[in-house]
Amino acid sequence: MTSVSYATTGGREIAESGHPLDPLTAAEIRSVTRMVRTRPEVNDRTRFVSITLLEPAKHAVQAYPEKPCPQRDAFIVLRQPDRKTSYEATVSLTGSQITSWRQVPDVQPAITLEEFMACKAVVREDERWRSALHDRGVADVEETVVDAWTVGHHREDGRFDDRRLAHALTFVLDGEGDNPYARPVDGLRVLVDLDEMSVVDVEDRGGPPLPPHAGNYTEDLIGREDNWTPVDRVRDDLHPIVLAQPEGPSFRVDGYAVEWQKWRFRLGFTPREGLVLHQLGFSEKGRTRPVVHRAALSEIFTPYGDPGLVHSHKQAFDEGEYGAGYMVNSLSLGCDCLGDITYFDVVVHDDRGEPITIRQAICMHEEDYGVGWKHTDFRTGDAVTRRARRLVVSTFSALGNYQYGYFWYLYLDGTIEFEVKLTGMISTGTVAPGEKPVYGTLVAPGLYGPNHQHFFNVRLDMCVNGNDNSVYEVNSELAPPQDNPFGHAWLARRTLLATEREAQRTIDPAHGRHWLIVNPNVRNRLGEPVGYKLAAGANVLPIQAEGTEAHRRAGFAYKHLWVTAYDPAQLYAGGDYPNQHPGDGLPEYAKADRPLDNTDVVVWYTFGDHHVVRPEDWPVMPVTTVGFQLKPFGFFDGNPALDVPAPTPHCAPENSPHTGTDDGRNQR
Repeated sequence: MTSVSYATTGGREIAESGHPLDPLTAAEIRSVTRMVRTRPEVNDRTRFVSITLLEPAKHAVQAYPEKPCPQRDAFIVLRQPDRKTSYEATVSLTGSQITSWRQVPDVQPAITLEEFMACKAVVREDERWRSALHDRGVADVEETVVDAWTVGHHREDGRFDDRRLAHALTFVLDGEGDNPYARPVDGLRVLVDLDEMSVVDVEDRGGPPLPPHAGNYTEDLIGREDNWTPVDRVRDDLHPIVLAQPEGPSFRVDGYAVEWQKWRFRLGFTPREGLVLHQLGFSEKGRTRPVVHRAALSEIFTPYGDPGLVHSHKQAFDEGEYGAGYMVNSLSLGCDCLGDITYFDVVVHDDRGEPITIRQAICMHEEDYGVGWKHTDFRTGDAVTRRARRLVVSTFSALGNYQYGYFWYLYLDGTIEFEVKLTGMISTGTVAPGEKPVYGTLVAPGLYGPNHQHFFNVRLDMCVNGNDNSVYEVNSELAPPQDNPFGHAWLARRTLLATEREAQRTIDPAHGRHWLIVNPNVRNRLGEPVGYKLAAGANVLPIQAEGTEAHRRAGFAYKHLWVTAYDPAQLYAGGDYPNQHPGDGLPEYAKADRPLDNTDVVVWYTFGDHHVVRPEDWPVMPVTTVGFQLKPFGFFDGNPALDVPAPTPHCAPENSPHTGTDDGRNQR
């Protein structure tokens, strides 16, 4: 059976904030908004783009609770449409006062959900847009969907340089519940000023007719006669998989603090990054040894590879331009999460600064992960097996047509893994009947999915057995000929990445390249520095050349590994304000070329996927996964999963024709 519980994290008043790293409560957000509204620059049109915890200094958090943190602060980003200006503010929740306020010139903060939703009404009132739809045979504008996209930074001229902009794309519905992405309106792009909430430009180049088929995917609509899918009904021969933990889960939760087996960590959440892991450490011999101080997805970059009118501007920074935390889903038991589930609610806010509680936004559970380790003595036939299990902490965000699942996994053997699950719908375009797309793949008659790429950057504030760490690149190399008479001897060559300029690296699968983060001041029993290995999974690089807009704005994606000296103000690989910005973030941070040996370092890892769309990706995409692992390398004195007990009660009896069930009972 499945079961569900809720972590007790909500409902605290300001004075009762539990831990310095706990996310802001609804009461705290209301208090921040009240204080900010006392400023003369703020009026009824002011948009609260972001209200988030300003995390205390690292040394203060590490000293807590032996020493109290000095105060609890919130950081606020606002947009004032009347003045076309942006502001940053800091509010002391401890002192109930605004402690800093400044106008930030020449930036565009992330676009709020309310701004995107308002685009639809603005576009629908524009006569040029209505005329373009009429020319395409669309009589009822109510049967349309308008999606707003950020505009990037390239400019054909200077007409719109000082405006806050979004491109509006149009899709046509055919009845209630219809999938709008089956009928995109190609050759039509609308430019909207989000400060003025007005249409400033309509570009209509004409285009192919609307595709003739629906692309529905829900159980009640897949059998519709005009639907373009390979099936017309759901399967009836899938038997249930029942998961049970009759003694409950093996983890303990206290607010946002989690203990599972020997792992200890705190959950965090921000409107921009979404899920954050704090103070991740492994308990051994009565003490918790730190591994990562803070881990979070810092940016997502999704450039499209189609030069057509409605696709050429698509270069989304999904965190910095939208906010993965704002778009987080409320998860469903038995669908998104299966088993003995503990949920955490999160609190975000609207653009009026009012808190919004998203129920069941974070899901946590254990799952069996097959064989953890095994050995069979071939001489005697004796076999010893231990099962692996992992703790799963996950969220899902709906970023337009795409849905991203963010999964952190912790393993019994000390491994940490981060995985992104990509699903949802492709962004579509049209082609004329009988034609094939040049820059994408046909998925239905007249309908195609453009080529595009996804890049994810995770920021890892490493703390391997202490703050002072060093990073080495490791490559497999053949031994020199004089030491290698048979030609098959090889060694693992370590190279210290001593400065930020040196620590900009790409993967090299041919040489088994990986990176070691070590603490040179702490040695294991073998006399080697304790460390963790960053093991790359499948990976790619951007295909866009140097000098292109993608290269200027998302320079972080052109290296898989970056290492920088710790700076609490440097949180985002694409910079603080990537919206309509020519380029910032990691390439700028690393220009300082700070020393990295035996100091407080931050490791940034970029991984991605080139999505050449398949017909099987329509009408909804099967999940694709990308990610990486952090594996202990000399951190322990041996296999840390050696003490996992035997799974005897769950093994099938000898000569049984059927395996045991997950609750230990056996069936025949």
